[in-house]
Amino acid sequence: MQWAAGVVAATFLLLGICGLVPGLTTDYALLKMAGPRSGAELFGLFDVSVLHNVVHLLFGAAGLTLGNTSRGARRFLAVGAVVALALGLYGFFVPQGSSANVLPLDTAGSWLHVGLAVIMVILALCWRVPEKSTPPGELSRQQDAVPACR
Repeated sequence: MQWAAGVVAATFLLLGICGLVPGLTTDYALLKMAGPRSGAELFGLFDVSVLHNVVHLLFGAAGLTLGNTSRGARRFLAVGAVVALALGLYGFFVPQGSSANVLPLDTAGSWLHVGLAVIMVILALCWRVPEKSTPPGELSRQQDAVPACR
């Protein structure tokens, strides 16, 4: 569980950093602090802004912090999935040119957020966390079954 949360968190940190690197972010000179249609695109596909990149960095840092325990890792993945799904849906329903689109989210970014939500839900639900009162012999048998969806 902690490994999965760490990979997801590191991915968000990497995306946040990449979004601030000229070359990886096309039209870097058009990068805005926030708001719709920044003009800069991560990998030439996803609209990004400084705020969007900072959110990715903070989310990644939260994942690394919460991922120190199995329970925290599961919580990060579950809550993160809800947030990613909400952002994806927000991107689909808020017009791209609207001032309400502060991150900015385009169609590609919205689909990416929905996909991340699905992956995070699967990770949060499919790894079993051993109970505290599990006898040592039983713990090794449960670890052999990981990952296993309930």
